[in-house]
Amino acid sequence: MFTRASIKFLDDLAANNNRIWFEENRSQYEALVRAPALAFISEMSPVLKTFAPHFRADPRKTGGSLMRVFRDTRFSRDKTPYKTNIGIQFRHAVGKDVHAPGFYVHIASDECFLAVGCWHPDADSLARIRDWMACNPEQWFAARDHGSFVGTWTLSGDSLARPPRGYQADHEAIEDLKRKDFIAIAALSLDEVIGQDFVRLAGSRFAAATPFIRFLCDALDVQC
Repeated sequence: MFTRASIKFLDDLAANNNRIWFEENRSQYEALVRAPALAFISEMSPVLKTFAPHFRADPRKTGGSLMRVFRDTRFSRDKTPYKTNIGIQFRHAVGKDVHAPGFYVHIASDECFLAVGCWHPDADSLARIRDWMACNPEQWFAARDHGSFVGTWTLSGDSLARPPRGYQADHEAIEDLKRKDFIAIAALSLDEVIGQDFVRLAGSRFAAATPFIRFLCDALDVQC
């Protein structure tokens, strides 16, 4: 599946991030990055169904779980055209974009990790998560502090400096109500990524996040 050659290609792309080089080396991208990524996605599909049947592992070349290699440079000072990491998202069936609840895999030479949750949720989804947490703090604490979750995952993402408008500053979950992202991270080593057990390992760690992802699904009124 993924190999050290996959990572070397990403490094080479970082050093030659231009369209001419990429087109000259497109066959390497297909063989070393896209093909193993799609194989990984296909193998993850039955694994996801065992604990998160409403999330999708879609192995299409475009429009599926594998994120585009092309960067959106419209609003960025960095005009390099290509991403130098492999991004894979197993999104909820009703999700429309990367901001929906999901499981995520990030592979790059400088950092590899798994992530789960809602990254930069839209205003409506953010309000629904906060309202659900405010009304059900014990349910949130049970998910956040569940043994399987805290043993594998670390909460991450951006937070407000002050309590969001409409929430009491002395609410027992106020520090978590300040969150703008509801995500958690689990670091990966390169050896784990290129190992033969990567599918099993990713599935096991994602399954450990079930209490957390279920809380978010309940807040958004979708099935887990």
